[in-house]
Amino acid sequence: MSSTVKDMLATYPADLGDVDREKLTRCIEECIACAQACTACADACLSEGMVGDLTKCIRTDMDCADICNATASVLSRHTGYDANITRAILTACATACRACADECSSHADMHEHCRLCAEACRSCEQACNELLQALG
Repeated sequence: MSSTVKDMLATYPADLGDVDREKLTRCIEECIACAQACTACADACLSEGMVGDLTKCIRTDMDCADICNATASVLSRHTGYDANITRAILTACATACRACADECSSHADMHEHCRLCAEACRSCEQACNELLQALG
């Protein structure tokens, strides 16, 4: 199946080296999906009647969305690649996703948006960890 991320990687004019393109593609796509889910979850939390009880969830959602967006951007740039920066941002993204998934999971029984967000975060965390392992 074709995707914009995969298609853009295929058009990169220089050699990407021995990076696993499938894992890179999946990680970028999961970061984008997670950022969207976290932004939507934070917004939904703001619309709940008990918004005061969801302050930590909202903050964690927004932090995770920002980190996922930054990770997708860094992973999409290949000119002047620095493996140390890539490893650091992947580690930060996996950490943010784990924290957000844990927080959203604590509200998942009452809020479907939190359950869905937790799933997106866990999937993104896994993709980041798999790409990290592939990078060595």
